[in-house]
Amino acid sequence: MSAVLGLSDRGDFDWSRLRGLQRAGLSELSFGRAYGQALFAVLVFQMYLDSVGLVALVMWVGLLAASHTRGVMIDRRLSDADRRKVSSSEHFEHILSPVLTGCLWAAALLLFAPLGTPDEAMALLVLAILLVAGAVFFQLTTPLNIIVFNTIVLIGAILQQSATGHLFAAGGLLLFGIAANLGAIEVARLHLAARITQDKLSEKEQVVSLLLREFEENEADWLWEVDTHRRVRSVSPRFAYALGMADREAEGRPLLELIAGKGWETGNFPASLHDLSERLRARENFSDLTVQVTIKGEERWWALSGSPIRDERGRFVGFRGVGSDVTEQRQTSEKIAYLARYDTLTSLPNRLMLTEALGDALEYSRQWRTRCALLMVDLDRFKAVNDSLGHMTGDKLLAQVSARLQNLTGDNSMVGRLGGDEFAIVIRDASNPDFIHMLAAQLIEQLSEPYQVDEHTLYVGASVGSAIGPRDGKTVEELMRNADLALYRAKDAGGGEHCRFEPMLHASAEERRKLEASLRKALGLDEFVLHYQPVVDSRTENVVSFEALVRWNSSDHGFVSPGKFIPLAEDTRLIVPIGKWVLREACMEARNWPENIKVNVNVSPEQLLEPDFHQDVVDCLAMSGLRPERLEIEVTESIFLRDASIARNALEQAMALGCSIALDDFGTGYSSLGYLRKLSFSTIKVDRTFVQGAAQGSNESLAIINAVVAMAKSMNMSTTAEGVEDSEEAEMVRDLGCDKIQGYYFGRPMSREDALDLFKNDPSLAHKRLRA
Repeated sequence: MSAVLGLSDRGDFDWSRLRGLQRAGLSELSFGRAYGQALFAVLVFQMYLDSVGLVALVMWVGLLAASHTRGVMIDRRLSDADRRKVSSSEHFEHILSPVLTGCLWAAALLLFAPLGTPDEAMALLVLAILLVAGAVFFQLTTPLNIIVFNTIVLIGAILQQSATGHLFAAGGLLLFGIAANLGAIEVARLHLAARITQDKLSEKEQVVSLLLREFEENEADWLWEVDTHRRVRSVSPRFAYALGMADREAEGRPLLELIAGKGWETGNFPASLHDLSERLRARENFSDLTVQVTIKGEERWWALSGSPIRDERGRFVGFRGVGSDVTEQRQTSEKIAYLARYDTLTSLPNRLMLTEALGDALEYSRQWRTRCALLMVDLDRFKAVNDSLGHMTGDKLLAQVSARLQNLTGDNSMVGRLGGDEFAIVIRDASNPDFIHMLAAQLIEQLSEPYQVDEHTLYVGASVGSAIGPRDGKTVEELMRNADLALYRAKDAGGGEHCRFEPMLHASAEERRKLEASLRKALGLDEFVLHYQPVVDSRTENVVSFEALVRWNSSDHGFVSPGKFIPLAEDTRLIVPIGKWVLREACMEARNWPENIKVNVNVSPEQLLEPDFHQDVVDCLAMSGLRPERLEIEVTESIFLRDASIARNALEQAMALGCSIALDDFGTGYSSLGYLRKLSFSTIKVDRTFVQGAAQGSNESLAIINAVVAMAKSMNMSTTAEGVEDSEEAEMVRDLGCDKIQGYYFGRPMSREDALDLFKNDPSLAHKRLRA
């Protein structure tokens, strides 16, 4: 009750705002209240004009008019109370008006009634009661004002009745006053509750309007509505914009006609539009339904949500929903999906798609008891193209390779790129065993044809490994692994070959895996040892140097041939730490030899690519105290196939220290006289294959040795003939002009102790002890 009367603020409402709303509503009732008071005042004036007198009545009417004029002015002044806070002084001024008005009517009851007739007194009392009842309506928004006015008027009436001896009437007026005030409070409470509800609804409407306005202003979203015949109605500006027409043009037309394009006339709709039509026909809710639409001849994608509309009787009257244009999002999703399944460079299926296709082929094979196949294709010499001409040229070459692969495959197969220069072909039905071999031969032949890239004519080959499913693998992983093993075998065979998977390849791969695991811990277990093979002067047959050769006696595998573990170390880059160990140990051992004896150390291309190779040489020489002139670094032509500038710079830094450089296996690889021109080698080593060929009477081998010797002399380089195994070969290479000889005839690789024994007595007799 105190909250309704405005005497306290209880609850979680904004009472100051509600009080303002109450007072702001009074201005609407001011005229009715003043008109009623004026009418009653005229009646009193007429009744008591003779008994009271003109002057007194005029004064009373004037005061009443002034009080009401003041009240109307205050009501109008508070007409904006709903938008501001009402001060305490304004509150006092407002409640003063009913106090003054009530006092004037109470005075009329007390002063005018005794002077008139009993009928006039009764009429005045009736007017007072009507004023009390009317106050509930004309001031219902301010219950405190009603109670103040009613209380004052009824007090005057009760006093007047008591003075005339009508005590029962006075008691009745008291009860009436209590009921009137309680009724005023209840009416005010209901009115206040209604205002609170109305205020909340108004606030919600504002929020909804704001959300709808923001929704409509969003260029990608709109509201849509159709009637029972699926004709659009209440077309919003955003929906009209999405349709590409004015809202008046779209109003009343079938929704499917507006979004189906030419399909509306032919009835050939996309499946998504058929789905939308079925949802509308079934009158069921749907959410985020993606449909393909045609707007002004352009295909787009919309996401629609809708719900059926029903009237108060539950009858279906149409659909209403929201929509948005998701064309860009769908295009982005499709692009992401494409990138996830296709190679961007060649537009071929990538590893993921090939894996799925291979899985499907295996399932097809199991279901129909047939065979499928997987071919792994790797380009030969592609890395040389990348290193020499750059990756852009290499990418263009790969694009041409992919085109040739696509031309060779048909509907029964899928070709894709696994990465780098490695491709794969999945054959769904490989029941014909000869088909795989024929396809592999065609692949090698076609991919080995020359390529024209920009201004370059490029030559690369191809190696192919194949596996048959489910014979060679019952899962995708097994089949890919086994095809990869077959490819490795083809590459090891020199390239340009097709190898089929055989069970022994798996055993070889397992052996390689175990060998690699043992190799990784070999240095820590001190399992490596150096052997030294002598190199002698071809004329005096005195030892001039030793070539340091690493040997591995594994605790797991026993003695492992260098031909097996050196390539493995190269592939895994374990050759770098092994090479550092060899260089350090060889320099330490060479300190024990005579000052004129050199040590030759083989250096891998992987070591030369290390940025600290020069520092490794410096550290080894410093640690051992060996003069740089006694260290000869042996390299092969393969160092120039990868980052030739880095390799040359590393060797030049070693030469600047005083070390000499020997070119090993000259003529067996990618020989180029440019290497000899760019880098000053001290020695060229003639490979044993040429020596043995010359010994067997090969004119080509003799010509090569003669050419190498002549070229070396003209460039102030020495030559070393490798692989000399008997006296005839030694005499032959000596006659051909070779400066140094290395081979089993003068000594096999020996331990450090055996090498040191050669110089214990007379170093000049070392060759005799070797021959012995």
